Amino acid sequence: MPGIVDIQRLGVTVDRARVLCILLHGRNQSPEAMEAAVLRHLSTPDVAFALPRAGDKCWYTALAVDPLCAKTWAELGTSLGHLATLVQSLRDQFPGRAVVLAGFSQGACLALEHAFTGKAPPDAVVALTGCRVGVAGDDRPSQLQRGLPVYLSAGQDDPWIPLPAFAQAAIELGAGGATLRMDVFPDRPHEVSAAEIGMLDSVLSDLAAGRAPSFGGAR
Repeated sequence: MPGIVDIQRLGVTVDRARVLCILLHGRNQSPEAMEAAVLRHLSTPDVAFALPRAGDKCWYTALAVDPLCAKTWAELGTSLGHLATLVQSLRDQFPGRAVVLAGFSQGACLALEHAFTGKAPPDAVVALTGCRVGVAGDDRPSQLQRGLPVYLSAGQDDPWIPLPAFAQAAIELGAGGATLRMDVFPDRPHEVSAAEIGMLDSVLSDLAAGRAPSFGGAR
């Protein structure tokens, strides 16, 4: 079943952290894959990472660009409920620390959907190759926290996140008042690039220093 089945915790202990980062893996991936592809290449110190593991290796079984049906609503609701509980528990246990919600591919889509619910809002969202779940005609949540810093990226010809879906997410983020930076990478495989890792590192570094994310990483 989709939803969080366990959480791998890496980095410094939460009580020593200056910033907390939840990193969501993609479809058919794992926290271990995110550790190898992303975490090992970050340089910001004093970050506590929580890497949730999805049941059956997915947060929902449909494709992100499929119209929402009852099954997808139910699966997405379970994963979003677990994620909101995790974000809120970190806020309650460690007040005053910034929380970054990041994800790759299906994990990026889940991070965006969480942001649009308006529940337990993070301090920044880093959606690496992401879009909204469903299609424009679906009755999707739109309670985005105004001013939320969001980084959104995609590959120009990504097989899982089509460029029109990425662009629609950007439009909805802009309409919702997000502070948005987005990048489209030509000829990039379906993976996290060095530039995207650098952007996540920049967001973590800014928040760890008590600054708003500047999205100053090189492309």
